[in-house]
Amino acid sequence: MAHIKGNKKGSNRYDETQTDEQRDSYENLILLCPNHHTLIDKPENEEIYTVYALVEMKISHEAKISKRLDTEKINSIDELKDEISIYLAENHQAWLQYGPLSENAQKNPHSEEIYAIWISERLSTIVPNNRLIAGLLDSYRNLFSRSDQAILSQFLAHAKSYEKWVNDEIPYQAVLHFPVDFERLIART
Repeated sequence: MAHIKGNKKGSNRYDETQTDEQRDSYENLILLCPNHHTLIDKPENEEIYTVYALVEMKISHEAKISKRLDTEKINSIDELKDEISIYLAENHQAWLQYGPLSENAQKNPHSEEIYAIWISERLSTIVPNNRLIAGLLDSYRNLFSRSDQAILSQFLAHAKSYEKWVNDEIPYQAVLHFPVDFERLIART
């Protein structure tokens, strides 16, 4: 939890005209991972992360989450695959941009910033998307054929182990590899 307008005199974006109640109100709070909280509160970044910019980020993120929560009932396997493919594409893009084998990581192997972004992407994109996919599979698994059920189980086991790794519950070696057959299954029409 972070304050959009700083909560202490001398902190970034501090507004002395705010009351204590306004300072701790929902409108002045934003959820951030620790890395981004540190980044936005660096004095040299105050011009980038203005009150306006942070409010816009909050509104945009809330709209994105609301849209995902307000999904309509899925009636066909094609609709389900379309929905899942969105989350898979977002995960794949995060991996391509910031994952350990990405061009960014390869060019900057000791960059703490690239690593911080990768950690953030795992927490803010990949794990939530995997949960959404798992929820869709739980709700609509019956739309898939009997022969596809093993592939679905492989993805669910991967997603569970990946999240445990991200949460430091298991070592990376225990993460089940992403099942490429699942991606092929979702892409198949």
